[in-house]
Amino acid sequence: MAAGLLLEIRRGTQSALLVIREADPPSSPVDVSVAADRVEVKSGGSCEAVTLPPEVRLAPSSCRGLRRLPGDGLHLRMCLSCPPPGADLVSTWRESLKPQKNYVFYCQSCGDVIVKDRKLLRVLPLPSENWSALVEEWCCHPNPFARSTLHPQHGDCFLGETFFLINSGSESHVPEFPTCCSETGHHTSQSHSNLKSKENTRVVCKRCKTMLGETVSSDTIKYYVTEVIIQPSNGSFSPKPRSQFIQSMVAQCLVELSSAKSTFRFTLKGDNGKIFILIWLLNSDTLLVESSGSSSSHGVFTPFGDIFMPSSGPVRTWNAVKVLYQPCIKSRNKELADAWENDIGVHPLKFPSETCLELLLILGLSTTSLPPSLRCMNSFQVAFLKM
Repeated sequence: MAAGLLLEIRRGTQSALLVIREADPPSSPVDVSVAADRVEVKSGGSCEAVTLPPEVRLAPSSCRGLRRLPGDGLHLRMCLSCPPPGADLVSTWRESLKPQKNYVFYCQSCGDVIVKDRKLLRVLPLPSENWSALVEEWCCHPNPFARSTLHPQHGDCFLGETFFLINSGSESHVPEFPTCCSETGHHTSQSHSNLKSKENTRVVCKRCKTMLGETVSSDTIKYYVTEVIIQPSNGSFSPKPRSQFIQSMVAQCLVELSSAKSTFRFTLKGDNGKIFILIWLLNSDTLLVESSGSSSSHGVFTPFGDIFMPSSGPVRTWNAVKVLYQPCIKSRNKELADAWENDIGVHPLKFPSETCLELLLILGLSTTSLPPSLRCMNSFQVAFLKM
């Protein structure tokens, strides 16, 4: 009998892949009925039905490619009778920060207050990471910005691709100011940029010791968007599960950069400069519908692993991005990683090393939760990141 249902919908093509997972090999014929708003599976006198969410309506007459794969279940493809609504995404962290408003900065891991009641006078985007290297191509005279630095003044917040910079000169009123621990292990043979990165101090949460960012200068702190939650001062702190928060922030970065720079391949580097993951953004218009069914079998699959879904429950719907990835820890895929690092079409993203390992675990859980036939594509592993 069916243990679960997975419906992967592409908004752009208004098409869907339906997978009905089997808890055990069927001992009698299986009858699958697909209606516009409902999927029924009958076998051996029993019947299980899944009612689809209101925004999803199938076109039963378009069903094709029905097949049963051992270990997977039943696969079939179909079209939608009407397009699903656009992704109702929560505003990105960039859009949520407004000038002339007061904010509180929290450690995402434990909820401790990092910066209390900070009024942001200016919220400005930073240029791309390698902007200074391109200045010589723009100017016919010596670099006019060679001696200038983009450091925020009091009340400024500068937004990078995976981080934001704030001025730390007036933090004396914050009782729980993050503790700074100097990094060690410098190598003089490394490039100037890597050496400078290593000399930066790590900013950690005083309560849980999680790395939050780095001190860029004596009065500037870089906070990574995966480590800090920023909320208006007049609001209350609303915690979010760590795994969901990482997925959401990384997915936002991938979608924003792919749209702005027309790049779909990314190297995820730790704060130590090492590549942890190669990511290829495949789809950003995915809508996932899942029901884990009534079975308590351990064979039940969920797109985001058992840390996101109970073993059984109602139909749930997510906006998600579909990615291909390769892990690069312990020198895995080193040749491919070196090739990507030297490819101008690949965009680097930097996060704390611990966060890169967490993301790798999340991707791995997503991959193993999928039916075996959907876990790989062209030597890459497949995963979904929840928006």
